[in-house]
This record gives sequence, C-alpha cells and structure tokens, in this order.
Amino acid sequence: MQSADRTTGCGLVDAHFLQKTIILKGWVHRRRDHGGLIFIDLRDRTGFMQLVFDADIAAAAHKEAHHLRSEYVIAVSGIVVARKPGTVNNELPTGQWELQVKELTI
Repeated sequence: MQSADRTTGCGLVDAHFLQKTIILKGWVHRRRDHGGLIFIDLRDRTGFMQLVFDADIAAAAHKEAHHLRSEYVIAVSGIVVARKPGTVNNELPTGQWELQVKELTI
C-alpha cells in the first residue's frame, strides 16, 4: 500500500463503494477482538467506519491488528461489503457497510 492516497473519508463510505477496493486512513477509535475476527472503529474528520480483520481472508493483516490500540494512526486497504442482517448500526451513516481489510499499515 506504500503511501497511497485515501480513496474517501471514513464517514463518506456509501453504497457507491460496495464491492470496491478503497483506502482509508485515520485513528483507531475502538477495538473488539472476537478471535478469528477483529473489529476496529476507524475515525477521521468525516466520521466512522467499521473495519473487519478476518484471519481467513488476510492472515498478515489480522496478525498485525492484534497490536492496534486506541488512537493508533493507521492506513487500510480492503473491500467494502454490506454488513450481515442484525449487525447494521442505524446510528451511523456508514452503519450498513464495513471494510474487509486486506492490508494494514500502522
């Protein structure tokens, strides 16, 4: 991902980006570890976006995500996917989507 420019802001991801690869940069707001999956709420000046690190999809990125803590500055590249039913967050403009991370730079 070597110093690539961000595609959009975290709070600006919408249906237009579904199934597309994007790059986001921002601060780790919250981290939740569910074993095979690690969830990160990434924030920038535009809002929040949920990131998903799946060991089965990108093992190296998942391994690096274990080191992430609040306020770390990161860049990620991945595919925007729709959240599964029952996991949509209606409180956020980006709550219908998440970024399935392929690459992580701390």
